[in-house]
Amino acid sequence: MVNPVLFFGYGNLSRGDDALGPLLLEHIEKTSLSSQLAILTDFQLQIEHALDLANRELVLFVDASVSCAGAYEFVEIQPALDKSYTTHAMSPAAVLAVYQSIKGQVPPPSFLLSIKGESFELGDGLSADAQNHLQQASQFADQLLERTSLNQWRKLASTGRESLGKHPIDHLKSHA
Repeated sequence: MVNPVLFFGYGNLSRGDDALGPLLLEHIEKTSLSSQLAILTDFQLQIEHALDLANRELVLFVDASVSCAGAYEFVEIQPALDKSYTTHAMSPAAVLAVYQSIKGQVPPPSFLLSIKGESFELGDGLSADAQNHLQQASQFADQLLERTSLNQWRKLASTGRESLGKHPIDHLKSHA
């Protein structure tokens, strides 16, 4: 049986802060709730990863990003054919579009947790700032694990980015 929730972290452990996605999933694997989901990691997203979305109810992609305004961002993503569709490394939105194309159905609701990184050189270790961002994103991901419902994740995504002040999880708690 396929676990209905998939956490997919991608990035290269040998390229400094690019390791943030897989490192967050290493943290998740150590939690007691990790048995309730499927965990996948890879260096980059490829066309065949669209097949990993089959029979899922909820998907979280986790990656490093230089464009985060804060320590991390959490957004819902939709299928979209972008330029990555024709390369060997794809965006999560392009993976969703491939799924939709090959399966002939809407992909499972999917979200992207981007963690701010700044140093991506081959052979670099994780930067001090990225370690801090990873810790914050890990705390957020722990709380996502406790709330694996689409409506709760959509509320979190709609509250905005972590950097806008109040932590999105705290916002949800205050409106519960």
